[in-house]
Amino acid sequence: MTISAEVVVVGAGVAGLVAARDLVRAGVEVAVLEARERVGGRLLNDELPGGAPIEVGGQWVGPGQDHVLALLDELGLTTFPTHVAGRHIAEIGTRRSEYRGRIPKLPPLALADIAQLQWRLDRIGRRVAATDPWLADRADVLDAQTFATWLARAGHTGGGRSFFRVIIEAVFSAEPEDLSALWVAHYVGAAGGLDALINTAGGAQQDRIVGGSQSLALALAAELGDRVTLGAPVTEIAWDDAGVRVTAGATTVRARRAVIAVPPPLAARIRCTPGLPGDRDQLVQRMPMGRVIKINVAYDEPFWRGAGLSGQANSDRRPLGTVFDNTPPEGAPGVLVGFLEGRHADIGARMDLPERRARVLDDLAGYFGPPARKPIAYIERDWAEEEFSRGCYGAFTTPGTLTRFGPALRAPIGPLHWAGTETATRWAGYMDGAAESGHRVAREITRVGQSKVQPVTGFPASRSSR
Repeated sequence: MTISAEVVVVGAGVAGLVAARDLVRAGVEVAVLEARERVGGRLLNDELPGGAPIEVGGQWVGPGQDHVLALLDELGLTTFPTHVAGRHIAEIGTRRSEYRGRIPKLPPLALADIAQLQWRLDRIGRRVAATDPWLADRADVLDAQTFATWLARAGHTGGGRSFFRVIIEAVFSAEPEDLSALWVAHYVGAAGGLDALINTAGGAQQDRIVGGSQSLALALAAELGDRVTLGAPVTEIAWDDAGVRVTAGATTVRARRAVIAVPPPLAARIRCTPGLPGDRDQLVQRMPMGRVIKINVAYDEPFWRGAGLSGQANSDRRPLGTVFDNTPPEGAPGVLVGFLEGRHADIGARMDLPERRARVLDDLAGYFGPPARKPIAYIERDWAEEEFSRGCYGAFTTPGTLTRFGPALRAPIGPLHWAGTETATRWAGYMDGAAESGHRVAREITRVGQSKVQPVTGFPASRSSR
């Protein structure tokens, strides 16, 4: 099948769907190609016992995420708050504490160290967020080191460094040794500060979407109708100044412009003819995905609430280092969601399912007591095994990448435009960043001004069909 359109969008995650929707509303003829047999990208719902949806991919929205919140409002979707009432659990070093509020009970020196580390990181983040990160003052110094190096130099206590290691694993599903310190500063600044990233109430984990987060993508796709073709993994993009020819199995799309809205490592796997400029290729070679196994464990009821616990727990010694109450708004079944992130996901992925499940239940029982060993359902998703994701939550840059190749992150190349949450200037890595990137790339294209589809130089003419 050959399709003619003015713009072809590769990828039906939030970024691609938002770009397509904006373009259609601007009167542009669009075709969307999605490799999976579903829309949503890194958003995906599964089902709990009894049929309620549960998120096995990205799920949270929070204050300041104006793009995604506006979309939810436009689409008639609502949110409900993540459960936070009760005492949280923190295990840092040899100490376990139960606490309310934002910061766990730690020795005074460790708390002082955490405070000064956050102050320094927030200050750097504000500076980096004021411009493109590679243009920021002392960007070269930050980009020349991993965040682990920055933390070793800036931290003064083992407890402070351990606390920040837990944060990095939870936010990036990677290790401090993996990430450029400049990327971390950019990410923090793009969210408006560390509190916004790590807090539940008032932060990025404040709310969930009624019906599960994939309902956002499903609603966007419903507006686009048969413009979206599923089961069409793009393998080649032939392009020149006149337009593009995109090949996805038996489907070919001829268009004036293309939006590539897939994670950078996957964009690198699409053959482009002619090949892309070296800076773009070098950039995506240095942007791996994080690694996470997301696990929802369901119980007849949220038993931890009866014990006065919120269901929120963090540890620097357990593989399941971050846990939240993920119970649906009806209050049953009770659900705890936990994450094997970074190196813990590496190790967990090498276990068979019964061993991994036993280890997860051991950690949940360590946090919440023996009832955690008796779930009614265990639902997991290893995103590194997803053929068209190859990891989560997002891609990040290794040291030296942003200052050498950062301008290639968003810059169009001829008729090719780049979307995706990693390209966002605000809330990179989140649904909001994906939505921002979709709006941006649609504006780029509409500013250029679209003409009717014309034969693309050097491509064989073919008849359009739908």
